Amino acid sequence: MKRLLDLLLALVATLLLIVPVVVVAIMVKLTSAGPALYWSDRVGRHNKIFKMPKFRSMQIGTPAVATHLLKDPNAYLTPVGSFLRKSSLDELPQLWSILVGDMSFVGPRPALFNQDDLVAQRTELGVHELVPGLTGWAQVNGRDELPIPEKVKLDAEYLQRQSLLFDIRILWLTFVKVLSRDGVSH
Repeated sequence: MKRLLDLLLALVATLLLIVPVVVVAIMVKLTSAGPALYWSDRVGRHNKIFKMPKFRSMQIGTPAVATHLLKDPNAYLTPVGSFLRKSSLDELPQLWSILVGDMSFVGPRPALFNQDDLVAQRTELGVHELVPGLTGWAQVNGRDELPIPEKVKLDAEYLQRQSLLFDIRILWLTFVKVLSRDGVSH
């Protein structure tokens, strides 16, 4: 049932957001060298690696690590990168990942391929059984500001509480947080 809802919602969202997607792609191309999309290796369900697209908000050559691990993340941002991240517009291409089944609208955010500590803690608590999400319980409770053990605790709570009503609540809270740009550090 969740997969069917993801597909329907992703198709509708893709149709409604096609113009903003094209505008953002043009903005990225006009303001920095390189492709508009960045394909990041991420950890999916059962710890399988998949390629997740995002609009490129960082310069070509930025190390492939979590942003908080960069010495000065702002030094790597493209001219429109900060805006894309704070507005979450960089996430729009992930509709593709939802359409092909690598992601869901709601679930734990997919870890980077090299976030071994996060992956290990999630695996220990069974969170790796979930399809990763565009948003999740951890994102609406702190987003970039949460330390890994707290993220994992919230992901495990989502695993225990998951339901259609809980997903709707998380989607609503995500909408509110994105509009207020709450919890975004870069």
